[in-house]
Amino acid sequence: MTAQFEKRVFDLYPAFSKSHKKIADYILADYDKAAFMTAAALGKNLGLSEATVVRFAVEMGFNGYHEFQKYLQEIIKNRLTSIQRLEVSSARIGGNDILDRTMLNDIEMIRATVEKTSREEFAASVKKINGARKIYILGVRSAAALASFAAFYFNLLYDNVVLIDNSGADQIFEQLFHIGKEDVCIAISFPRYSRKTVSALRFVRDRGASIISITDSELSPIAEIANHLLIAHTDTLSFVDSLVAPLSLINALISQCARSKTGEEAFDNLRTLEQIWREYQVYDTYDDID
Repeated sequence: MTAQFEKRVFDLYPAFSKSHKKIADYILADYDKAAFMTAAALGKNLGLSEATVVRFAVEMGFNGYHEFQKYLQEIIKNRLTSIQRLEVSSARIGGNDILDRTMLNDIEMIRATVEKTSREEFAASVKKINGARKIYILGVRSAAALASFAAFYFNLLYDNVVLIDNSGADQIFEQLFHIGKEDVCIAISFPRYSRKTVSALRFVRDRGASIISITDSELSPIAEIANHLLIAHTDTLSFVDSLVAPLSLINALISQCARSKTGEEAFDNLRTLEQIWREYQVYDTYDDID
């Protein structure tokens, strides 16, 4: 993505005005800083007007500066260290109420996910999961919590679910060794993207299995490998990964799979489990409490 942007700048550079060349030079020299500056702030820093910066964004092929800024943030978000993310998060929140800001931001991430998720890809993913011989679920680092959640509930519906233990790179390949064309792998990854996940999915692709990628963007490294792509927005510029929207998307995926299973199979599974839970007192029913 960085190479594509730089090529676009270099192609247009000879036709740029002196002011636009100044902006281009600044951005190419320091993506990390420019990506979080408003048009006014960037212009002030360079001794130019806000309107000049906006015109530069339009000349670059964007609808406006906001779209251009989002593009720059996509370029650099996987490069930010934890310290840089904390600095960005603190600057964005400023003196605002962090509880309000965090929860309102999560609401916005869910809203954006609803708008972005392809209903066709969602339906195709459900069909692929319900027809799979085995369902492999892969997520590492912060995405491991999402993978574990998905595996827990899919296990209530199917007897062919494999949650990949990602404690070691070699172990991932050993657990995927038997995957084949009749299987599906649900892969979950968000910035900073894990190399383990990308390497594992290349192996899965080479084995002919179907891949359902749950990630934040079409530009994600696991998006281009996917047979089916489900986009969930996250605020990865925060120090803490906001995975509320991905969790909600996975919840919807599980629910639709349960509704789509043939006949009474899903209900039969849950009835059996309820009997087991009661017999072995897995949950406290409070029956003995006066």
